[in-house]
Order: sequence, then structure tokens, then C-alpha cells
Amino acid sequence: MRPIYLFSISSHPDAISINSLDITFLQPEIDFSKYDYLIITSKQASKALQEYNKKEYINKPALCISKQSAKSFEDLGGQVLAVGGGYGDNLIEQIKSFPKEKKWLYLRAKIVASDFVFTCKEDGYVIGEKVVYESDCSGAIDNVTVQDDAVLIFTSPSSVKCFLKNHSLLHTHKIIVIGKTTAKAIPKNCSYILSDETTIESCMQIAHSLK
Repeated sequence: MRPIYLFSISSHPDAISINSLDITFLQPEIDFSKYDYLIITSKQASKALQEYNKKEYINKPALCISKQSAKSFEDLGGQVLAVGGGYGDNLIEQIKSFPKEKKWLYLRAKIVASDFVFTCKEDGYVIGEKVVYESDCSGAIDNVTVQDDAVLIFTSPSSVKCFLKNHSLLHTHKIIVIGKTTAKAIPKNCSYILSDETTIESCMQIAHSLK
């Protein structure tokens, strides 16, 4: 059985879980009353909301990028407006199904992989942005020792970039990525398997099937 390494800020009992990012919450000043809806694209965005007065945001329904981000917002007591297909670009169609008069607030990381906000703004939609957290490569991913025959699961472009800072992807590795955006961060000369769904569980099912 090949060892399975999961590079994520989440863990799985069947994998060697390596926390790939250190998260810092920034708590910028936000006037939630100016917006009708929130946009949540990660669990960290929901965690960042815990730094604010719950009464100010809890009645703002949220458009969430995935089932996981939706659950994180529901766990706060929030109402989910709609759930995207796991990619930022999928949110464009969702946003455009609402009147342009509606005002959105995107709670985001310092660095993001999708330009869906720019696309929507170009078409006249009102989207405010607040950087509520930033991430840096963790010491754990910098110092990890990976076996040559390992299965490597990457869950974000950042996890790939952080791994490649101090390590190389070998032809003996089996690489699984959790979506098309993450796949773009894999070097061109490396083969990989794209998960069926943008979930860690989907990646683990593939990992267990590899010999």
C-alpha cells in the first residue's frame, strides 16, 4: 500500500495529513449593513467572521463556493443562498441570476485564484471585497519527508506551490488534485489525476484505488 500524503488545512484519518498553510486572520473594518449578500469561498472566510459581532452579518445570506464552505457558514447559524460547483468561475452564473441592484460582499484571502469578481464587475454587478485572512507556507510542508512511492493529494494551488518550494514531484509519485484550479499549479511535465468532486473524500477514494 502506498503511503498517502494529504496537503491541506484539513485532515483525514487514512492519510498523513500535512497542514500546508498557516492562516492569519486580519479583521478589517466592515460595515455589513451596506450589503445584501455575502460570498464565501473557503472555510477560513467563515472562521474570519467569528472575529465580528454575529448580529451584524448573520442575517446576510451567503453564496458559497462548495458544500464544505456552505457547511462552515451554516455552522455559524447562517443561511446559504446557493452553492456553487467548487470553482470560483462557477459563481459568475449564480451572481448573474440576481438583480444588479443587489450588493455583494466577498470575504476573501489576500491571494485568490479566480477572477470571477472582476468578470461580474465588468458586467455591472456591485461586489465589495474585504481581505479577511492571508496564508503563508507552513513549517510542516517545508520540512516534510515524502517517500518516493507516495500518493500526494493537493487541495489548492497554494499547497502545490508551497510543496514545490523545497521539494520535487517525482515520476514515481501518484498525484491527485482537488479540482481544475489546483491542477493548473502542477508543473507541465507531471501527470496527475483530477478528483471527480472537489472534496477530500473524493481524492481519498482515488488514492485507495491506486496500487
